[in-house]
Amino acid sequence: MARKNASDDPLAPVTLAVGQEDLLLDRAVREVVAAAKAADADTDVRDLSSDQLQPGTLAELTSPSLFAERKVVVVRNAQDLSADTVKDVKAYLGAPAEEITLVLLHAGGAKGKGLLDAARKAGAREVACPKMTKPADRLAFVRGEFRTAGRSATPEACQSLVDAIGSDLRELASAVSQLAADVEGTIDEEVVGRYYTGRAEASSFTVADRAVEGRVADALEALRWSLSTGVAPVLITSALAQGVRAIGKLSAARGGRPADLARELGMPPWRIDRVRQQARGWTPDGVAVALRAVAEADAGVKGAGEDPEYALEKAVVTIARAARSRGRA
Repeated sequence: MARKNASDDPLAPVTLAVGQEDLLLDRAVREVVAAAKAADADTDVRDLSSDQLQPGTLAELTSPSLFAERKVVVVRNAQDLSADTVKDVKAYLGAPAEEITLVLLHAGGAKGKGLLDAARKAGAREVACPKMTKPADRLAFVRGEFRTAGRSATPEACQSLVDAIGSDLRELASAVSQLAADVEGTIDEEVVGRYYTGRAEASSFTVADRAVEGRVADALEALRWSLSTGVAPVLITSALAQGVRAIGKLSAARGGRPADLARELGMPPWRIDRVRQQARGWTPDGVAVALRAVAEADAGVKGAGEDPEYALEKAVVTIARAARSRGRA
């Protein structure tokens, strides 16, 4: 989990999220936004990239409002801000506005260190979001995720999950969430083995990604490998459902920046970019066909059919064909 300093109020005037782990950075932002909306449901959230925060922009965003509305201003990649904009931010740190929470996402390191030091000197609440390169850190992360979910998992189960999934924190968090939802009682090594053996080599999300991209041969190859290495069929149908629904949501949404769409659709910005590429060429009819295929496969793997593997293959082929207008095979 992200580590925080002693000043742990999400509504502190300034929150500084430092590191390069996207999952933890996104969570740091979500925590502040959730706290602000709990205090005021009409909170205005502005999520900006470094190139969007030009000199004078921060002053405009933080100027007093006639309606005294609460506001959260998120600045991503703060280490890349221009020198003039950094001067604006430093000046603001000395006298932050009431009812406004500024969230600075900074990669850490030498670039932009002056801003980092200034925020710390001003007493900003700091959330550490480092890349977890050591297996021990990822193991601690998994244990923390189970605790947060209110579930008990044996040490062997946590280690097996890290061994199976690998280094992707989003995948680890998703796996913990899936186990917490599907499994009753203590989660042990046997359960993890049943769900995730071979997951690092061919995850259910890889199957889903190749299917919605229209790459039928690659999707079937990933599916067969996943099944042969013990990935639970229900995880594959879940991933297929997520992939197709994401296509449908993005297709129906109005255009905009990834950050705006992320808030509207409840997806992290990095996923918006990926789904946007996958969604090219999909039609509403194609999405409807794919969703029916997922529903049939889900029923098939849960007992309504005699052959779960066939149900999954049929769904993968149907989804990939629905995406074929993208021009990929």
